[in-house]
Amino acid sequence: MPLHFNSQIIDEFRTNAGRLGGPFEGWVLLLLTTTGARSGKDHTTPLGFVEDRDENGRDRLLVTGSAGGSDRHPDWYRNILVNPTVTVERGTETWRATAVAATGAERDRLFAKVVAAAPGYADYQKATDRIIPVVALYRIPEDTYTPPNRLDALAGELIKIHDWLRSELTALAEGLGSRTASGLTVELRRHCLTFCSAMAVHHGGEDAGLFPYLARTHPEKAEVFARLQAEHATVGRVLDELQALLARLDDAEPGALRAEFDRLRGELETHFAYEEEQVLPLLRESV
Repeated sequence: MPLHFNSQIIDEFRTNAGRLGGPFEGWVLLLLTTTGARSGKDHTTPLGFVEDRDENGRDRLLVTGSAGGSDRHPDWYRNILVNPTVTVERGTETWRATAVAATGAERDRLFAKVVAAAPGYADYQKATDRIIPVVALYRIPEDTYTPPNRLDALAGELIKIHDWLRSELTALAEGLGSRTASGLTVELRRHCLTFCSAMAVHHGGEDAGLFPYLARTHPEKAEVFARLQAEHATVGRVLDELQALLARLDDAEPGALRAEFDRLRGELETHFAYEEEQVLPLLRESV
């Protein structure tokens, strides 16, 4: 949605307690405010949503990163992968929430639920090879919310992000192992695009904010952060090569494809392990 439309909707939403008129009359939206992955600044986006309840009976709101069928994930989605604590405005209420991106079969199930409520999202998915993400927003009770203003809070988030990326690598490996039909080939390309985009956002946030800060406060670790940033550049190159290879998936030699993927996976696992070994103690010592 163009920025001027976003601004118009946001202003009208806040002026009229969530009610919209004119060309937007009848739209049921929320405002999602995320923290910029690179800038650290607030970023507010109007989004449609679907009410839902998870398997444990917890209420949640489902939003999608459709971006109108664009081939690029919206900025707000990139932000929540780095900073999952968000602010939600719905009607006259404002609250903090945790944004959880669904993956694999769970993402597919939730996307089907969204499409059942709002069929237009299916058209957005048809317009792009990108897998449109589905994100669940879980309200944080006011008596339990603690602002994430200490570095130790980032330690848990780093583990969560790494674990999610590892699960995506496993899903990609399974897709490569069972690639037998053109439909699966398309899904594999989409899955890789989602993973590669998430990796770029994760590393971009570290390079732009977290690592420079830690390097200033821990000058004795300068070589560690130099190595991590060099590894980010290497991983970025490998991801570009993998995406190029997947673009030729139908004609690619299976052995070459698997060897390239295994190289990527090995480098990522080594990188994750080293980063966790070196960075987590620095984050946790701020308690």
